[in-house]
Amino acid sequence: MVTRWSLHEVVLTSARDYAHPLDEVTVQVTFTAPSGRQTVIEGFWDGGRTWRARFSPDEAGEWVWQAASSDGGNDGLEGDGGFVCATTDAATSPWLVHGPLNVSESGTHLEHADGTPFFWLGDTAWNGVLRSTEEDWDRYLDARDALGFNVIQFVSTQWRGGERCLGGPLPFELREGHLTVDDAYFRRMDERVRSIAEHGMVAAPIILWALTPTDPGQALPEETAIRLGRYIVARWGAFPVVWLVGGDGHYYGEAVERWHRIGRGILGEDPDARTRLATLHPCGLSWIGEDHRREPWYDFIGYQSGHSSADGDLRWLTDGPPATQWRGDPPLPVINLEPNYDEHPSYQGNVIFGAHEVRRAAYWSLLVSPPAGVTYGANPIWVWPTEVEGAENHDGLGQIAPWHTALEFPGAASMGVLRQFMEAIPWWDLRPAPEALRVQPGSDRAEAFVAAARSIEGSLVVVYTPMGAAIELAADVVPRNATARWFDPATGRWADADGEGGRNAPPGGAEMLLVLTAGDR
Repeated sequence: MVTRWSLHEVVLTSARDYAHPLDEVTVQVTFTAPSGRQTVIEGFWDGGRTWRARFSPDEAGEWVWQAASSDGGNDGLEGDGGFVCATTDAATSPWLVHGPLNVSESGTHLEHADGTPFFWLGDTAWNGVLRSTEEDWDRYLDARDALGFNVIQFVSTQWRGGERCLGGPLPFELREGHLTVDDAYFRRMDERVRSIAEHGMVAAPIILWALTPTDPGQALPEETAIRLGRYIVARWGAFPVVWLVGGDGHYYGEAVERWHRIGRGILGEDPDARTRLATLHPCGLSWIGEDHRREPWYDFIGYQSGHSSADGDLRWLTDGPPATQWRGDPPLPVINLEPNYDEHPSYQGNVIFGAHEVRRAAYWSLLVSPPAGVTYGANPIWVWPTEVEGAENHDGLGQIAPWHTALEFPGAASMGVLRQFMEAIPWWDLRPAPEALRVQPGSDRAEAFVAAARSIEGSLVVVYTPMGAAIELAADVVPRNATARWFDPATGRWADADGEGGRNAPPGGAEMLLVLTAGDR
């Protein structure tokens, strides 16, 4: 018996060996649902003569499958079978309870298959799956689960920050034009991805890191990049996953068409044939929404506000593309996939970001665009050292503390508070409302920018003041018979607000959120 939306695996044993299995043969398994609908899944080589095909059934009832290969004479890669899929009331994972993720009808946020809104709260563990032991990985996931994180971003293979530090064979190599993979490495990665699912979280792997000429997204020819991407998708595509097709890349200008081809080659051109969402993780301060929003494989706009403390770069987030270009056709959710990282020095070297800067970037991101979620990052977690050491090819970061020291950073705890706050209100109904403010304190000081959002029908107003500046609201945006409360984003505590005439000063001049809710009419 297979639970709906869980993983079912078909194992095939080849009748012969292949010198270059990724190049010489392809395997496809067609799964037929009780309704008669068919889904074709690509199989993957798993070492020796073993091929596997992983599938996540979405209908209760009896399924049948049939396997075929491009090597018609290999009976071991042919076959058929079946299984029974059933729903269950015993599941605790949101994925198994509510189903895979889709884009909402409004195009502003993500939701499960049954319509339950999904607030993306990601954590950044670029090297986590690459360097962790099984015990450490479970400890990390336990800690993140306890805080309310529900997405884990990581890099799938070697990249500029994780190559020498891997300490073993490379995940893949290109030898004399042939793509080879270390099947033992990928089996270990399977278990890391499986653990994410078992903790009720969503895996968000970067398939091809793409910042430097030696990173896979730049170094590999297109056809090889696509082949590697399809291999990774075949291995992990039946798990709860959202694909980050490229990492830290420049996906604009002359590179646009290359990434369109790579995305289509890996994920296909029929969005209805996919059951997992995808986007790109771009380099800092680059907005790629208009270049990619019409691609059939591109489901939401990811961006990186990055690690600068300069006024102009702060304003890129508060007054730039995330605030002004989120509207478009088709409408897509917008998520900041890399804001200020905890314990990360600013590019200017004058600030080490901490909990306040982490919160500031997060709440700005959620209120200047329709909120869909945000990702957190901490240097010790993404680097994943086991002792004090530098980050590979990131000399400007200095010496990094062991990964486990960041498990209880105040900034990480603040993200748990953030999710609790957002899920206490109908966050999916909020829209940016800069017109709600009579005065913008950020006009003179970028770091004092006040972000405001309002529900579509106007019964809820949320305003974030990072420096404790007084909030002066336009009279026509204050809900009728409004109840006003302050929320402390550092502690999660609420307090009554007693502002008069639309002016509210935060208690003690502290960083706060003001929440106004319409009363009974």
